[in-house]
Amino acid sequence: MERVRIKDIARMAGVSVGTVDRVIHGRSGVSEESRVRVEKILKQLNYQPNMYASALASNRKYAFACLLPLHEEGEYWTDVERGIRQAIDTYSDFHVTNDIMFYDPYDYHSFAQAANSVLQSEPDGVLFAPTRPQFTAPFVLQLQERNIPYIYIDSNVREYPALAFFGQNSHQSGYFAARMMMLIAGKDTEEVVIFRKINEGTVGSNQQERREVGFRSYMEENHPRCRILELDLHAKQHTDDFQMLEHFFENHPQIRTGITFNSKAYIVGEYLERKGITDFQLTGYDLLKRNVECLKRGSIFFLIAQQPSLQGFNGIKALADYLILKKEIVQENYMPIDLLTKENIDYYYIL
Repeated sequence: MERVRIKDIARMAGVSVGTVDRVIHGRSGVSEESRVRVEKILKQLNYQPNMYASALASNRKYAFACLLPLHEEGEYWTDVERGIRQAIDTYSDFHVTNDIMFYDPYDYHSFAQAANSVLQSEPDGVLFAPTRPQFTAPFVLQLQERNIPYIYIDSNVREYPALAFFGQNSHQSGYFAARMMMLIAGKDTEEVVIFRKINEGTVGSNQQERREVGFRSYMEENHPRCRILELDLHAKQHTDDFQMLEHFFENHPQIRTGITFNSKAYIVGEYLERKGITDFQLTGYDLLKRNVECLKRGSIFFLIAQQPSLQGFNGIKALADYLILKKEIVQENYMPIDLLTKENIDYYYIL
């Protein structure tokens, strides 16, 4: 069948083409009688407007804002930024612009200040990595009050639902990591260690905390007698890492299994290489270059990936699809929990 045209609908409803266009796009300036007649015809014909063409023809400009943790080049969030830039390029025909702002993940006041800057920019949509719920709440309440759609990436805050979330199921990821780690370590393993990066008692992300909860759940259910040790490395004092690791391993020479839930597993991996320790099984997260190098050399046994570039890309895509193309958006979008070793890392697809 030939596609039904707007002028055909206008003729059938006995109204002008402009009236049909306003009804289709939900604009004002239409009498209730005319709206009812047009909507009845649209329903009878199962009319689906070409939103892509309409959006191109409108020439409207869209400004997005992104709020991400402050990071160094080459870290996890660099890949998120890359995905965001690729998505902006993809939707460039729709006059989409984007501004990325940053906050210190170990300073909640920094998040509040950066969030305020986002609000002052008056964006059409926001993509951001939330911090703790109590500090995220004031920001999202302001976004809701202004009817600005927002997307979560990396971690979800279900108390304050977003238009969509893109990231791993953190609890399940930690549970899975424990299972894989203990399959290699063996059921008779008496001790394992969690390596953290902490600044004045603050962990840098919700993801890390929830992964650890999932990890401990598995251990309690399946290895209740295994002792879990902890080593808190300083998030902002990298020069202390070697000394702290040295002290830990001197005091626990028999330990052979450990995990870190942040993206800097290479800190432990490079220490193990420097000390010539080859029988320690380390599990870490994310495909940072130095992590991958450690994986290939054997100082990291497993890496769990979560496709940060795809999170950034899909987050912007969801905003564009919702605001520009008027599509329905799936609210929870979980990334796969990918387990990588030196044998399969070269074949892993990265956006």
